Amino acid sequence: MAAVSPSSHLSKAVRQQYMSLPQGETCQVTYVWIDGTGEGLRSKTRTLYSEPKSIEDIPEWNFDGSSTYQAEGSNSDMYLIPVCMFKDPFTLDPNKLVFCEVLKYNRLPAETNHRLSCSKVMEAVKEHCIWFGMEQEYTLLGVDGHPFGWPTNGYPAPQVSASSGLLIYNCSVGAQYAYGRDIMECHYKACLYAGVKIWGTNAEAMPSQWEFQVGPCEGIEMGDHLWVARYLLHRVCEDFGVVATLDPKPMVGNWCGAGCHTNVSTKEMREKGGLQHIEQAIQKLSKKHAKHIHVYDPHGGQDNIRCHATSRFDSFSAGVANHGASICIPRQVYQEKRGYFEDHHPAANCDPYTVTRAIVATCLLDTDEGEDSK
Repeated sequence: MAAVSPSSHLSKAVRQQYMSLPQGETCQVTYVWIDGTGEGLRSKTRTLYSEPKSIEDIPEWNFDGSSTYQAEGSNSDMYLIPVCMFKDPFTLDPNKLVFCEVLKYNRLPAETNHRLSCSKVMEAVKEHCIWFGMEQEYTLLGVDGHPFGWPTNGYPAPQVSASSGLLIYNCSVGAQYAYGRDIMECHYKACLYAGVKIWGTNAEAMPSQWEFQVGPCEGIEMGDHLWVARYLLHRVCEDFGVVATLDPKPMVGNWCGAGCHTNVSTKEMREKGGLQHIEQAIQKLSKKHAKHIHVYDPHGGQDNIRCHATSRFDSFSAGVANHGASICIPRQVYQEKRGYFEDHHPAANCDPYTVTRAIVATCLLDTDEGEDSK
């Protein structure tokens, strides 16, 4: 059995004594931001003396970027710029979570702040009312790095049944198949309470692997809501004493990797005859496959190379109801001749701002603007 953290053994009853104390008119606001790795999240909390009603009521703040891989110690102050606000499911309303952009000392975006450039691209195509939905896969581990629920000195049953040839853990039910359902359900509720646009969840192909979906979200909202959903996942796992990893290939061998399939739909795709717009977008994506792979994980495509997930990283393919292709048109969409398409290539640890920015730049702007500009 995987090891859990010492903090998870602390008395929750004692904690609740303090959490239930009244706080008057004050409000705890937790600022959340992406650190210098482009994958990790950081947070810190301050007191406001009245409940903020909108994001405009949240003041800018700062932090020491030398502690988060974002600055040198000799010039380390970084700015936190609040961009969206959520209810805090851990300390409860009126307390808030605030997701922030990070600016450097000269107020230029930090190297891992891709939100600013993504926002500019989304503004340029706002008449298309582009919707996204992202399917975030993750794996539960003990603090020792061993998959949660796996035998200490062995492996669970293979993910493909020897008798039927079918996946046995995907969307599974039962203690012998589903590891960590309590964590998944608590995360789901935390997202709903906070106001994150979570769409659903299910067990995935590898034991201790799960998925949640966020969306539909329009434009820049996609990145905001997925990053906050990730923060909530890490905090829920902290309470249970386990780790949620977004590593695209957490286990070597014949075990599935983890991705973040991205669903895309413009206003034109959703209207009658929208299938032609879907096919046009796929054609554009086929011509920039390598460039998209490069930005679909934070390591220039290297995570896609080692990920044993859906589709090949080194070639482009598309098909109807083909979940082994780079791009899939769902069967219902093909039958109704309108709707959306699925991009299967983003890795689980992708930055949703760079992914959605690249898709918009290719499909709607016919440029490479989404790749590396700030």
